[in-house]
Amino acid sequence: MIRFILFIAIVIALDIYAYQAFRFFVKGRIGTILYFLITVLVIGGLFWQFSTGDRRQWSAMTQFFIVTFIIMIVSKMVLIVVMFGEDGFRSLEGLYYKLSGKNTSYTLPSRRKFISQIALGLAAIPFASILYGVIIGRYNFKVLKYTLHFEDLPAAFDGYRITQISDIHSGSFDNKEKVAYAVNLINEQASDAILFTGDMVNNEAKEMEPYMDVFDKLTAKDGKFSVLGNHDYGDYVSWESEAHQEANLDRLKEIQKEIGFDLILNDHRFLEKDGERIALVGVENWGAGGFKKAGDLNKAITNVSSDDFKILLSHDPSHWEHEVIEHKDHFHLTLSGHTHGMQFGIEIPGWIKWSPVKWRYKHWAGIYKEKGQYINVNRGFGYLAFPGRVGIWPEITVIELKKGSETT
Repeated sequence: MIRFILFIAIVIALDIYAYQAFRFFVKGRIGTILYFLITVLVIGGLFWQFSTGDRRQWSAMTQFFIVTFIIMIVSKMVLIVVMFGEDGFRSLEGLYYKLSGKNTSYTLPSRRKFISQIALGLAAIPFASILYGVIIGRYNFKVLKYTLHFEDLPAAFDGYRITQISDIHSGSFDNKEKVAYAVNLINEQASDAILFTGDMVNNEAKEMEPYMDVFDKLTAKDGKFSVLGNHDYGDYVSWESEAHQEANLDRLKEIQKEIGFDLILNDHRFLEKDGERIALVGVENWGAGGFKKAGDLNKAITNVSSDDFKILLSHDPSHWEHEVIEHKDHFHLTLSGHTHGMQFGIEIPGWIKWSPVKWRYKHWAGIYKEKGQYINVNRGFGYLAFPGRVGIWPEITVIELKKGSETT
């Protein structure tokens, strides 16, 4: 309750300050009341949805309030930054006039109105971006291709191609045709293997059932392999009993088998070619902080030689940071997801890659390399809670393995 009251107090304080940009254009008491009434309705509706709704399924109304709240907060934060800058400038200007003994007025309503117009114009940018992310961005699938070099890659696997997808979150989808388009896009990559790194659903196995006839169309010469993500265990909703939750997980495992995925649970598979092999190692979810730590890396590599070339499927990239990098065995490539890149950020290849999620995860999107080991953090196929993506697009990753060094 204290956190709720504090949150409301902060939002109200920010809203009052942001109002300074509107007051030149909001005429009369009715306009002022309407301005603050919208804020109250949005926040009230959001909390009402979360307190009374079923978290097993995000309703259209819940998603509406989430989107509206985000648009309101982000746009008003832009207003606040601009107006705060103006207030700071006016304070320094006023101090200068006071110290210099000049009587010239430094409070210019016309300038204040001009700054308000600029603030409102800048606030329209995130407003439009978020709307684009909801309407188009969430299905704006991108194929990202990488070539990684390894000196000890078995020669038979030189040029081997894998496609990684992650975080399907089928319970969030509302357009089967768009999902089918993405599945066709994956197949067009014609990779040797397809690897899925967890979170097939939001909470319940049944979320995947309407899309089974779509995802069973995925094909790869050497097979399709998968692991579980934190959402797949159904830990974020209340169940009638532990038995019901276990039955849900069992059903999800059956679904994965029915659509052709080989689910690897703290185990491994060998891919063989021309008398040589590489090991696919799959662990259950292991995440730093309060996330489930069911992954058992040592169990997964039982009967895997320390000399084997290893590709690890582990949903949460914090596992790589906390357990994989310093492990006695060398894991050449780890494939993860989980972060979604927060579904919000700015990416201009070669220039900038930023998202607020970087403050939570050291490795949050793309390829990283430490101690001769690589990780790819996939930005996710689907979306969760916020029904959109802004700047961080849904991803299909294609990685080609090459023998030798990058300079050869």
